[in-house]
Amino acid sequence: MNRSPVPNQRAIIDRRQLAGRIAALVAKEGEKARPAIVAALREALDLGRAELVRRLEENPSAGHACTRGYAFLTDQLVRVLYDHVTADLYPAPNRSSAERLAILAVGGYGRAEMAPHSDVDIAFLTPQRHTAWCEQVIEAMLYLMWDLGLKVGHSSRTLDDAIRLAREDLTIRTSLLEARYVWGDEVLYDEAARRFWSEVARGTERQFVVEKLAERNARHKRMGDSRYVVEPNIKDGKGGLRDLQTLYWIGKYTHQVRSAKELIDVGLLTTAEYKGFRRAERFLLAVRCHLHQITGRAEDRLTFDFQRQIAERMNFADRPGKSSVERFMQFYFLQAKRVGSLTGVFLAQLDEEFAQKSAKRGFFAGFRSRPRELKGYVVHGGKIAAPSDEWFRKDPVRLIEVFQLAEEEELEVHPRTMRQAARDAKLIDHTVREDARANALFLDLLAGRNDPASVLRWMNEAGVMGRFVPDFGRVNAQMQFNMYHHYTVDEHTIRAIGLLSRIEKGELKDDHPRATRLIHKVASRRAAYVAVLLHDIAKGRKGDHSILGAEVARELCPRFGLNENETELVAWLVLHHLLMSHTAQKRDLTDPKTVEDFVATVQGLERLRHLAILTAVDIRAVGPGTWNSWKGQLLGELFDLSQERLRLGHARHGRHERVAAKRAEVSERLGARSDLVASV
Repeated sequence: MNRSPVPNQRAIIDRRQLAGRIAALVAKEGEKARPAIVAALREALDLGRAELVRRLEENPSAGHACTRGYAFLTDQLVRVLYDHVTADLYPAPNRSSAERLAILAVGGYGRAEMAPHSDVDIAFLTPQRHTAWCEQVIEAMLYLMWDLGLKVGHSSRTLDDAIRLAREDLTIRTSLLEARYVWGDEVLYDEAARRFWSEVARGTERQFVVEKLAERNARHKRMGDSRYVVEPNIKDGKGGLRDLQTLYWIGKYTHQVRSAKELIDVGLLTTAEYKGFRRAERFLLAVRCHLHQITGRAEDRLTFDFQRQIAERMNFADRPGKSSVERFMQFYFLQAKRVGSLTGVFLAQLDEEFAQKSAKRGFFAGFRSRPRELKGYVVHGGKIAAPSDEWFRKDPVRLIEVFQLAEEEELEVHPRTMRQAARDAKLIDHTVREDARANALFLDLLAGRNDPASVLRWMNEAGVMGRFVPDFGRVNAQMQFNMYHHYTVDEHTIRAIGLLSRIEKGELKDDHPRATRLIHKVASRRAAYVAVLLHDIAKGRKGDHSILGAEVARELCPRFGLNENETELVAWLVLHHLLMSHTAQKRDLTDPKTVEDFVATVQGLERLRHLAILTAVDIRAVGPGTWNSWKGQLLGELFDLSQERLRLGHARHGRHERVAAKRAEVSERLGARSDLVASV
């Protein structure tokens, strides 16, 4: 996207020297020179790759430099091949107008973003139906590339066919959009570029955006639909390289930008956002290059084994309470989060541009709905916006208020306001965190009746959440390095809050009938939401995260506005949030001592209800498929046994009392036949 010159190019490959060597071989051996030529080309390729490996080892975060270097190496080889084939194998001194050939780089090769084992995606373009000469040149070049062991993805089309197919097929249209001239007939390439913009792109901008976003959403669904899966696909996963590329494709198609930096000039990204774009891109490209080098193949899934090796390669070190691999993956997820934030503001900005253009055309041109005022904010088109650039600077508590209002009124936060919030989040200091109004607003948002999870996610992506609750900021993008958890700590927590909200609204009563009943019986629903927020708040620290989390809860709950009883309840829930699942799944529920031990810790029905709810959302928020009917049955059995024991008291012989009570009840119902009970 940004093709800065590759430094010290001849240390990678010296095209003139290689071309001279091939010419000498042809002059000496004629038609028999092919094996020696292939050997010379392979030697140049191997030496170039070795130099690029050395450079990445020297600067392990240099993603752009590495990928540009591989694209440069490929460019030079393709040029040497074309010159050799057209000069030595199929010379045509007096070519006709049809005997022209342009070689275009497409895909990652076209963007000059090639990892060590990326495919070489090439398009051969001819002015009209292929002549024998064009076919011979293309075939000879492909055979030589295959001899070199290159994995080549190629197409061969006339200019008319390329334009026609681009109109019909999104993939081909995207290929032409990012096609880069490599060698051959440059005039033909220029004609293809001109016709693409005038005959394909013009008037189809909105359609392209819609189709690209649909393509992106389908890809996300295949990959797990979260940017916080613990074994992410760095290319196609949510928050990965393909998402950044999609932004560039959309920006280029709608505004004809030539580089990602020009997205600033057309207003789709701010300077700070562009820098974030480049940082995320550089890191992700570097990780992909390391992954290819480690595996020796085009591998894009960052599994646990590879995470450890890349963390070491990229010089991440252990820290107290956090290993090098956890620090590496936390940094990875912070970049994925940045990609998500960029995507949100970028697409919202584009959507507004389209809306403004539509408002100026057609029958209703000039007729636009009027914005309304809400507590000083501007509400229009389902979005809430700050009325001025200084809005949050004048009163930083508004950084909490805008999200609380968005949840309460079921509004989106305007992209410009999201940008302001991200910029001004640093204004949240100790004074704001201790402000009673700010904490009341936050608690209202957390326990909101509409969709608190989505708004908390926006708040988190703007950086406001981590500033207002620094303990939550510490688990932002925190890796859970095991096979059980699918998501980072912050994403797991926000998903759990969303599940609690859905349970309260009755949307999950088929899967969680007991929790759906219990949430309406607890004395404090806000304590339930705060407990979910804080249950994993101390993960990644040195020590037991349940014990440390309970200490955090005792500090934060009074700040949020919870009373003494609620604070003690939340602290207890955080301390024992794993108790019910461990007891149900790892202890024998037919053993009276199992229930006795569990009840001795719980000691009350209110705690039991809250713990059952917290356990259900905690398990389900771990990832797809982690909640099932077997777990539901075990937890339900433990709940029922414990509830019965708690209602009858803690007598050691409570079971005998329950049996006697049942006998008496049955005996009474049997009346004259009560002797049947005595015989049992």
